[in-house]
Amino acid sequence: MFFPIIFRITVAMYVIVSVVSPVTAEQSMTVYLTGYSYWDNTPRGSAQIARPVIHRSAGGVGTYSDPVTLAVGHQKRGSRNTMDFPKGTRFYFPNIRKYAIVEDLCGDGNSPQNGPCHSGYNGYVWLDIYVGGRKTGERVANNCMHRLTGIQSVLINPSPSYRVSSGELSETGCPQF
Repeated sequence: MFFPIIFRITVAMYVIVSVVSPVTAEQSMTVYLTGYSYWDNTPRGSAQIARPVIHRSAGGVGTYSDPVTLAVGHQKRGSRNTMDFPKGTRFYFPNIRKYAIVEDLCGDGNSPQNGPCHSGYNGYVWLDIYVGGRKTGERVANNCMHRLTGIQSVLINPSPSYRVSSGELSETGCPQF
């Protein structure tokens, strides 16, 4: 199986490299990060996830052993659904001090590959992290999602030793470091 990796070369040029197996060594990359909540999940008012790995529903406190659920873009070709990153891929977000794990899909409908989650944002990979919000309410969750949305550096396949700010993002005030 081939997994495309996009390396940013200049503002307007990208090199796509096919890799025979998933990336296993820690690497840094720059992404466009958004958040999704209990209130805008599909179905609305739920924490359902499409590709469970360690959670039965979206959640996690951001530690290496309990990472936050992360949704990634995907594409449908006939009955085949291919994720932009394999389920179980871990990331570390230094700006919010959270580990996350791919367990969900970002993008709905019959052609998710035509939406922004798969095609990205201005050349950046689009990742969507679960902020929670069931206990805090929709307004607090929306404010949290708005706060963390933007271009951020992340580590893919990180070591388990990075500093963590534990807790659900919307319940902890969505801190940025």
